[in-house]
Amino acid sequence: MGLQDPHALLHCSPLSPTATERIPYKPQITAWNLEGKVTATTFSLEQPRCVFDGHANAKDTIWLVVAFTNASRDFRNPQTLADIPVSPRMLTDRHYMTLPLSLDQLPCEDPVGVSGSSPLLRVGNDFGCHQQPYCNVPLPGPGPYSVKFLLMDVGGAPTAETEWSDPITLHQGKAPSSIDTWPGRRSGCMIVIASILSSLAGLLLLAFLAASTVRFSSLWWPKEAPEHLRIGSFMGKRYVTHHIPPSEAATLPVGCEPGLDPLPSLSP
Repeated sequence: MGLQDPHALLHCSPLSPTATERIPYKPQITAWNLEGKVTATTFSLEQPRCVFDGHANAKDTIWLVVAFTNASRDFRNPQTLADIPVSPRMLTDRHYMTLPLSLDQLPCEDPVGVSGSSPLLRVGNDFGCHQQPYCNVPLPGPGPYSVKFLLMDVGGAPTAETEWSDPITLHQGKAPSSIDTWPGRRSGCMIVIASILSSLAGLLLLAFLAASTVRFSSLWWPKEAPEHLRIGSFMGKRYVTHHIPPSEAATLPVGCEPGLDPLPSLSP
């Protein structure tokens, strides 16, 4: 058999994927002064407004690629819609794609003056996985993560992409066992405040006990008996005599004349 022409083999080999245009834009955390821009499971990006103008058609889709930073260099752009990696395989594939947007959802006009909302994309905010099949699920750990935007045509072929972002690390709460509660490592101000509060609590307790003692002392010791009920005492009534006219004095019974003892005589 004769040798085949290597040029003929070159022309018969499959064509390599079309090169994707690189746009000099790096995704970043939103610069808006907002609380919770980075949490334990989410982070907020600025929207890529006007980034794909002149590169996208009306039917193209802008995707967000989320990957662990150490796996971003191994990511390969999908060539069809069936090849798009989904979030359930994040821990296995180390990357996924989510938040598909059309060009009209990213206008160049600033929407703050119209609706009052800030132009951002919150990654990991779909706790109920309502955006199936490409759920924007909460991120599985602190990361760090890197993201980029990928433009795909109606057939799923990539046409343009941005640069990868800088690594994004999520906030993580401390485990209760790692919190140091030893008083010796507290600041001087904290010790002084704790001492003052303890002293005030002690004074309030003493005041409460004193008030309780005075209030319930009548239950422990009886009150002093009235003077007329004391043993050995006698209380009599003072009578003031009045002048009785002679006409009335004649009608008084014997022994009731004024100045006489009102008690009957006990002599024989």
